[in-house]
Amino acid sequence: MPNISFSMTGNTPFQQLLGHNPSIMGTWNNLATTLEGDGSLHSSVKEQVRRTLAQNNDCDYCKAKGKPEYQLFDKKTAIAVGFTEVFLKQGGKIEDAIFNVLKETFNEREISELCAFICFTMASQYFGSILSLEADNKVE
Repeated sequence: MPNISFSMTGNTPFQQLLGHNPSIMGTWNNLATTLEGDGSLHSSVKEQVRRTLAQNNDCDYCKAKGKPEYQLFDKKTAIAVGFTEVFLKQGGKIEDAIFNVLKETFNEREISELCAFICFTMASQYFGSILSLEADNKVE
């Protein structure tokens, strides 16, 4: 059971926890839709990053979508996931050498999108973790 009750607003358990504040839920959902979709980075790259983050952020709801699918990685995905793993290990403090590796494969627009996606996803997963959102059969 989550730490607060589900609201009547929202289509998923995650949204129903945010739904106690409909304007926050709406804005959050809009940003999620923008960040998760195909932008400068393909959504499949971001999904593998999300899965990597989920395994470290103690949100059972987020983990339920699965672990990273390493067999599906192309070069960009591998570098994005590797960057994410470094971010997790170093607590957000990224050395210039790591960014130099990133810059060999990604342009600045892609790097900005990747970093925004990582930060937003972390916030989403922490929200689920803080409120003890559990996995169920209807994961969003």
